Amino acid sequence: MNDMDYFDPDSSGAPIDVLFLTAPDLAFDVPLHSHRRGQLVMPVTGSMTCEVEDEIWMVPSESAMWIPTGLPHRNTPAASATFCFVFIETSRAAMPEKSCTLAVSPLIREMILHLARISPAEAGQEQTCQLVNLLFSMMAQMPAERLNFPLSKDARLRQVASMLLADPADRRPAREWAAFLALSERTFTRLVVKETGLTFGLWRRQLHIVVSLQRLLAGGSVQSVSEQLGYESVSAFITMFKKALGKSPKRYIGQA
Repeated sequence: MNDMDYFDPDSSGAPIDVLFLTAPDLAFDVPLHSHRRGQLVMPVTGSMTCEVEDEIWMVPSESAMWIPTGLPHRNTPAASATFCFVFIETSRAAMPEKSCTLAVSPLIREMILHLARISPAEAGQEQTCQLVNLLFSMMAQMPAERLNFPLSKDARLRQVASMLLADPADRRPAREWAAFLALSERTFTRLVVKETGLTFGLWRRQLHIVVSLQRLLAGGSVQSVSEQLGYESVSAFITMFKKALGKSPKRYIGQA
């Protein structure tokens, strides 16, 4: 299926519905919204940025974003991206209770793409039902990743996040951000941990992961992205990236 205009994911009674879409299909500004069913956002080519509650998630083409039932979200594809929206009756699949990115195996990807291509008549066939049951079983075992930048309901941290998103190369230490907000460094660092679950250094690193993935998947070189994020050397950027994602930027993007 590939027409979002004529499909209401909340009215379907099917255990799963898969839509194959392209970036122009979401060219308009979609406001925050939610669905009765859980949604898996799976880029096929390119990448997707998802805003879910108080977090920004980066979803490259070897991953998928899981959005639980009733959770407000907004999906923004990269230019020329293609992707699948997968709507799931959560009573049929043991999916995570919280939003997260999930690693997608080649087999799961091909199963989802097959379901996107079948006709309504084929959807009710026994072999399709067997495929769906197998897919649900495999999806429950997809490993979770951490490709998010947590935001905060606190207005002060929202301001810091907005400034870092506008200029991710800003390398000011915690004490300078604390002074900027007229807080002590100790109060500021405790506030970051309380609101995001991360230290300030790890919080900013998560921003760098999200931004670097966006720019690398858009065709930027490792050196240019390293410079744009304010790293003193390419090797320092590669070390950060590998520590966070377990692979070098070149290998990660090559596989994506």
